[in-house]
Amino acid sequence: MCSPRSCRDPMRRLRVNEDACIGCHLCEIWCVVTHSRSGDILDSFKREFPRPLPRVTVQESKPVTFPVQCRQCEEPICVYSCPSGAMSIAPDGSIDLDQGRCRSCWTCILVCPYGAVKRGPSHAIKCDLCGDRDVPACVEHCPNEAIAVEDS
Repeated sequence: MCSPRSCRDPMRRLRVNEDACIGCHLCEIWCVVTHSRSGDILDSFKREFPRPLPRVTVQESKPVTFPVQCRQCEEPICVYSCPSGAMSIAPDGSIDLDQGRCRSCWTCILVCPYGAVKRGPSHAIKCDLCGDRDVPACVEHCPNEAIAVEDS
């Protein structure tokens, strides 16, 4: 017998190569644009209020820079600790966040070992792998291919 996570199809994950990351923050910028209402870079940053929050954050400790986003953990403590059921394991094995069910208790933020879940204005936010796109925006716009998609 297998668990729901071990019997799933290969899941998309993001792999980061910190040696290739130059700290340009383009992954953050294009994440904001992708999750904006307009999909336009100027509107996203200058005219939309509240501005969408990026689901990826570039951590910097020079000379190392590293984009941090949801790692789609095999054993997602955020899912196990979410009292409202807003965090769940999707059929493809990725970690979903149903913002409509989120009660802003921030437990997922407290337990995430990577700091990948963030506080939004009224609910938690995390990387959704740009679910409606073939290639996540952070991967598409990274000039050095520091972020890549891999199937696990």
